Amino acid sequence: MTTEVRSLREFKMPDVGEGLTEAEILSWSVKPGDTVTDGQVVCEVETAKAAVELPIPFNGVVERLFFPEGATVDVGTVIISVAVAGEAGAAAPAAAAPVAPVAAPAEAEPARREVLVGYGPRTGGTQRRARRTTTTTVVAPAPAAPAPAPVAAAPVVPAQPTGDRPLAKPPVRKLAKDLGVDLRAVTPTGPDGVVTREDVHAHAAAAAAVAAPPAESAAVAPVEPVVVATAGTGDVRVPIKGVRKATAQAMVASAFTAPHVTEFVQVDVTRTMKFVRRLKESGELGRDIRVSPLLLVAKALLTAIKRHPEINAQWDEAAQEIVIRGQVNLGIAAATPRGLIVPNIKDAGGRTLSGLAAALGELIDTARLGKTSPNDMQGGTVTITNVGVFGVDTGTPILNPGEAAILAFGAVRELPWVHKGKVVPRQVTTLALSFDHRLVDGELGSRVLADVAALLEYPKRLITWG
Repeated sequence: MTTEVRSLREFKMPDVGEGLTEAEILSWSVKPGDTVTDGQVVCEVETAKAAVELPIPFNGVVERLFFPEGATVDVGTVIISVAVAGEAGAAAPAAAAPVAPVAAPAEAEPARREVLVGYGPRTGGTQRRARRTTTTTVVAPAPAAPAPAPVAAAPVVPAQPTGDRPLAKPPVRKLAKDLGVDLRAVTPTGPDGVVTREDVHAHAAAAAAVAAPPAESAAVAPVEPVVVATAGTGDVRVPIKGVRKATAQAMVASAFTAPHVTEFVQVDVTRTMKFVRRLKESGELGRDIRVSPLLLVAKALLTAIKRHPEINAQWDEAAQEIVIRGQVNLGIAAATPRGLIVPNIKDAGGRTLSGLAAALGELIDTARLGKTSPNDMQGGTVTITNVGVFGVDTGTPILNPGEAAILAFGAVRELPWVHKGKVVPRQVTTLALSFDHRLVDGELGSRVLADVAALLEYPKRLITWG
C-alpha cells in the first residue's frame, strides 16, 4: 500500500505589469481546502494600472491564504501556498514539510510567471527573480485541517509571513493609528495571523492608552473601507492608492517635466454630426460597430499625424534625442470606477475606419468593466480626452508622460454661426491641443490642430487626405 507524498508549494505575487512593485488583493476565488488546477484563477488583484486575474501555475489543494482581501502586497511576496503531490525523492514525514516548499517552486515557477496574465512574456524582466527571499514556511493549515504538525505550529502563525507588514484590515489600521498603537507590537489572534480590532483594544488597554477614536472607527468597520470619515468634522479621507495614486504621480511628473503649451479652436462640426448619423443608420461599418463623434475625432487626429509625423514623438532625456515613433498608439482617456485610465489602441494609424471603430468600442467596454490589461496602457504616443461627455466645452489637458500631444474634445453645442454669409444655428465644438514645447513648436502644433479642425468641418476630407 503506497502513501501519497505531498509537498507545499508557494505562489508569489507576480509582476503583472512592467515596473510595478505592489498590488492590492481585491478578492479571493478560493479558500483553504479547495482543489486548484494549473491555470485556474485564484484571485483578482489591482495594480496601479488595472485589475488583473491571477491564475495559479500548478495543481494541488489550497493550504493557506497569506493575506486577506484589501491587503496591499509587494511583488515577490508569497500570497498562497498549495499542497501538491510530491515527486520522487520527496520527504514523506509530515515533519519535513517546512523544508519542501522552498526547494520545489525554485525550479518551476519563474518560467511560467512571465505569462501569468495572458499577454505574452516580457523580455529582460528576470532581474526581480534573481532576488530570492528565503521565506521560512510556517506549516499552519486552515483551522479545518486536522494534521497534527500544524496544531503545534499554530502559535507561530502570528509571526507575519512578510516579516515587515502586519496583516490587518484598513479599519483596524485606522484604529491603531488613532490609538497610537504600533501594529507590529500587537499579538494577533485572528485567522492566519490577522490583527483584529479586539487585539488592538487589548494592546491599547494594557498600555493605558485607551482613547475615544475606537468608537469612531467602529462606524466604518462593517464595510470594506474605501473612504474613512473623520468624526465630528464631516471630513472624508480617501486613501491614495491604485489607479488614482499612479495618475497623480504621472500628472505631477508630466506637469513639471514637459513645458506645456495649449492651443484652442472652435469648429463647425455640423457635417461631422450628419456623417455620424448616416454611418449609424446605414450600418456600413458593421451592424455591431458603435459609431460616435469620438470615432471621427480620432480618425481626424490620426490623419493629421500622418501629415505631420513629427508630433508623434518622444523626448529621450538620457540619450538627448527626439524619437519620432514609427506607429501611433492612440490613447483614449476613460473614466472608470477605479479612476481615470488611458488605455491605447496599438498602431491605430494603420487601421481602417471600421477597424478603428471596433477597437475603440472594445477599449471603452473593457475599461468600464475594469478589465484593461497592463499591456493596453503601455506604449501610448498621443491621447484624446473626451471632456464633452461631461458637458464641458474645453480644458487644458496635461500630457501623459512620454507623449508629445493630447487633444481635448469638448461638448458639441448648437450655437449661432456665420455659414454662407448668414448667421444660422450650427453644431459647434471646441478643440484644445496641449503639446510638449521641447518637441513641438508653435507652427507644428498649430498645423496639426488646424488639420483636425478642417477634417471635422468637412469630414469627406478624411477619405481624400487619408
